[in-house]
Amino acid sequence: MSLRFLIKLKIRWAINDIQKIYYPVLAAFGVPVNVIAITILVWGKCGLSKCVTNYLVAMAAADLLVIIFDLILRQIPIAYRAEFLFLHYVPLCNIHAVILYAATDCSVWFTVMFTFDRFVAICCQKLKSRHCTKKTACVVLGTVTVLSCLKNIFWYFMYYHQYWLFNDPWFCKVPQNVITSIAWTIVELMHYIITPLFPFILILLLNTLTVRNILVANRARRRLRGPTTGDSPIDPEMGSRKKSMIMLFIISGNFIVLWVMFIAYSILKRFDWLGYPVPLPTFVREIGFMLQLLSCCTNTFIYAVTQRKFREELKNGIMRPFTNLVKVI
Repeated sequence: MSLRFLIKLKIRWAINDIQKIYYPVLAAFGVPVNVIAITILVWGKCGLSKCVTNYLVAMAAADLLVIIFDLILRQIPIAYRAEFLFLHYVPLCNIHAVILYAATDCSVWFTVMFTFDRFVAICCQKLKSRHCTKKTACVVLGTVTVLSCLKNIFWYFMYYHQYWLFNDPWFCKVPQNVITSIAWTIVELMHYIITPLFPFILILLLNTLTVRNILVANRARRRLRGPTTGDSPIDPEMGSRKKSMIMLFIISGNFIVLWVMFIAYSILKRFDWLGYPVPLPTFVREIGFMLQLLSCCTNTFIYAVTQRKFREELKNGIMRPFTNLVKVI
């Protein structure tokens, strides 16, 4: 047994031990913060347009579903495999997989659609009045949801209904003809290209175009306002663009940073089944899962950092039970 193999094995064991603490803590934290985010956004007192609010609520709801179906019902049972052996007798794994991957697709593509909506609002003024509306947001979100569900139906036929309780690479048992089939390998590879590789590229492209447009527009406004006003911060249009840009880039950047390892592993590992092996240690996959699931718990902090009214509503929501208790006493 080589020294390199032993090192990889010890890293894998260490990560498994970390996951036994990390996943329960993340679940205990992720569920309430997403519920709080949805509640505050639905109140509609954050000063955001109904269009933006719809996207943010949908993103938080999709993240909550990912936490439930991936983190709580998949990763925690795998981390505590001995305590969840009864799942081998629960014939729901293929249905679980369809819901899990559909929720993940929704979470990713809602982020893409929000990025595109902000791109239109900032860069395409003629299209803004037609696209950046509550009705359009509902249609886009509904369409993405339906397409995500339809796209992931193939998992029902690819998996057995029995749980495997491993991520090697599947968590359900898989028929032998699927494991050795080039057709199924290509289908699965396309699944990971559509989500999350393609969204990753789209978000980078849209953000690049948005930055370019904002810089050009800001230079033009400075020239129009003249040298006396210069970079005065009282320009409401530039202030609005700055706030939109900050929230957009933090949300998009959060997705990119926390998903990049999972994307790289998912794509490269599938080439093994196509006869082009790429040597990657399994702990890379586990770290990718950990970071990907963390991305479902961070948006509430992003709203709190970028939105003053969201912070105020969050503070009011936390203090309201104590205020009511004081009134009763």
